Amino acid sequence: MLRIVQYVVGDILRGKIVLGYTGFLLVASFGLFNLGGDTTKGLIGLLSLVLLVVPLVSLVFATVHFYNSYEFIELLAAQPLHRSTLLLAQIFGVALALTAALLVGVGLPIMLYAPTATGFTLIAVSLMLSFVFTALAFLAAVLARDKARGVGAALLLWFYFALLHDGLTLYALFLLEDFPLEGVSLGLLSLNPIDLARVLVLLQMDVSALMGYTGAMMKELLGTGSGVAFAAAVLAGWIAVPLAAAVWVFRRKDL
Repeated sequence: MLRIVQYVVGDILRGKIVLGYTGFLLVASFGLFNLGGDTTKGLIGLLSLVLLVVPLVSLVFATVHFYNSYEFIELLAAQPLHRSTLLLAQIFGVALALTAALLVGVGLPIMLYAPTATGFTLIAVSLMLSFVFTALAFLAAVLARDKARGVGAALLLWFYFALLHDGLTLYALFLLEDFPLEGVSLGLLSLNPIDLARVLVLLQMDVSALMGYTGAMMKELLGTGSGVAFAAAVLAGWIAVPLAAAVWVFRRKDL
């Protein structure tokens, strides 16, 4: 498995896409920190950028990589090698390559301008989001044999998690306004890794007072050590469940 991971990472890093992704993140990060002259504004701007770009790139790149590597995967599947090992090696190879891009493009500027708890939290959630959406991308790819459908499913996932889920959440909270909203809000928040990552970083910035009642409620639910542990466990679940589902489907898939 390790040799396959090394091959996948090396093959990806030799390409121009991940290098361009790294360069874009690096330029954008330095620009955001230098534009306003305030590290807090820079972190907020970088958070918005990460929450949009990282899921999109992870979904599209991982899906396209799977289809472009399909013949290589078929060749390895014909060898005495477990399919689960083969797919996990592909997933971890892609995730590690994207992780390297994030550590350089986002981690390096944060270490230089904002080496604080908020900055480290932003790096951590960025890496976890990269793994989450890489796993979701592979799940979509193994479910759809056609490349166009796979990429389309990946884009729909991004559209839902980045844009549509927030609107549905607000509508649900409006309908349930006569009921206690703490548990409902936490449950709906847990259904979207992007929103969960956003709240974790914003709570580190102590801007919950600017978010009104919602911010106070989120600070009470996730502002403690146990709340952070719960959020980290939910994000880990967002990685583990798609991984397990993708492996289960791939093992039964007719290549």
